[in-house]
Amino acid sequence: MQIRVFGAAGEVTGSCYLVQTDRARLLLDFGLHQGGADADKRNRNLPPIAVQDLDAVVLTHAHLDHSGRTPLLAREGYRGPIYATPATIDLCEILLKDAAHLQQLDAERSNRRHAGARHAEPLYTGDDVERLLPRFEPAEYDHPVEVAPGITCRWVDAGHILGSASVEMICMDGGATRTIVFSGDIGPRGAPLLKDPVTFDRADLVFLESTYGDRDHRSMDDSLDEFVSIIESAQTPEGKVIIPAFAVGRTQQLLYFIGELRRQGRLTEPRVYMDSPMAITTTDLYCRHKELFDKESRAILEQRDSCLHIPGLRIARTPQESMAINRLGDGVIVLSASGMCTGGRILHHLKNNLWKEQAHLLIVGFQAQGTLGRRLVDGQKNVSIMGEPIRVKAHVHTLGGFSAHAGQTELLEWLTPIAPSAPRVMLTHGENEPRKTLSDLIERELRLTPELPEFGDTIEL
Repeated sequence: MQIRVFGAAGEVTGSCYLVQTDRARLLLDFGLHQGGADADKRNRNLPPIAVQDLDAVVLTHAHLDHSGRTPLLAREGYRGPIYATPATIDLCEILLKDAAHLQQLDAERSNRRHAGARHAEPLYTGDDVERLLPRFEPAEYDHPVEVAPGITCRWVDAGHILGSASVEMICMDGGATRTIVFSGDIGPRGAPLLKDPVTFDRADLVFLESTYGDRDHRSMDDSLDEFVSIIESAQTPEGKVIIPAFAVGRTQQLLYFIGELRRQGRLTEPRVYMDSPMAITTTDLYCRHKELFDKESRAILEQRDSCLHIPGLRIARTPQESMAINRLGDGVIVLSASGMCTGGRILHHLKNNLWKEQAHLLIVGFQAQGTLGRRLVDGQKNVSIMGEPIRVKAHVHTLGGFSAHAGQTELLEWLTPIAPSAPRVMLTHGENEPRKTLSDLIERELRLTPELPEFGDTIEL
């Protein structure tokens, strides 16, 4: 029995694990590499996976760094099942169709800009996505499913985004039974809307994410205080708060908090523009999956209030409505994707506002190496957006308290119930410094010695 690591090894994107036993082969996650000049090349160069020989694909959640390359499987001839929670399936349809659309637009833009050069092609098309969607099979939380001969999976709530899961995989191989746990992306405890993450009580092998393995997040109370202060500071004629927010998860979380601050009287009639077609569709989907909400959100609903469709929320559905936001000021709040500033409508807002001293850019999520968002967080004063040089004069703020990822202490707490079974621990989905820091902490506190696999490594059981 072996697992090969083909992504998220020393980085936070491109999650992909190939599990092989004497009876079965399956993929757990197949995500996009994001950020960096070579991301597109890496996405196009598939790892050495015999797609036709796969028995199944298992997804932890819908974010593109975990699901974003699955349409390539359909194009390569995969005809097996893809198991995921019902909410993940719904979100994958939204995200993958949007990803195909954006890739098509990027290819067309590149071909116009470089007429006569090598013709650019999208990574995959909408047709590839349509071929993929019938392959999805729903897996309910805490209901084991035999996904391949000798391999049974159980999904539990990871508290990261709607439908996100950690996966317990019980594998029978050559008469031996082994339990492998994949954490997926673990959410923070006490986050709005979603239930707290669930863990396990034993494993032989654990793949643990380490996105924030080197630090804890600022407290939510402090983050909300600063959030209110930033909005108040933007109450000037050209003042604006621009928030690159992941369309799935982060946008809905921010809408919840803005509504809560309004109910508390800390924000007076905030003007909020949701400027992301995918975020609009996703927010509607969240409202259709209220069974996954936590008890606090359910209590708000029982009072006939809304967690997400707050008073003062405006929806920018068309490009014209999006462009009209550029004329606004006086502290208007703009939620737009993508969350790492790698594409989408957020680029237009940055292009039109980063050079304004009264504008505020609020970063509320992880920014991978090589992304525009990371360059802005790192304090670069000169950036290029859609080929145009921009001098950054806007105020750039980072609020880690809004992260949908568990911090260092929460990662350790998640692993602690499993530790007495003395599993091997693989730290993935983290840059090298955070996962090395988390490794040292786990060794000190739990007396386990984690391993830090690299791309292409094989773990034998």
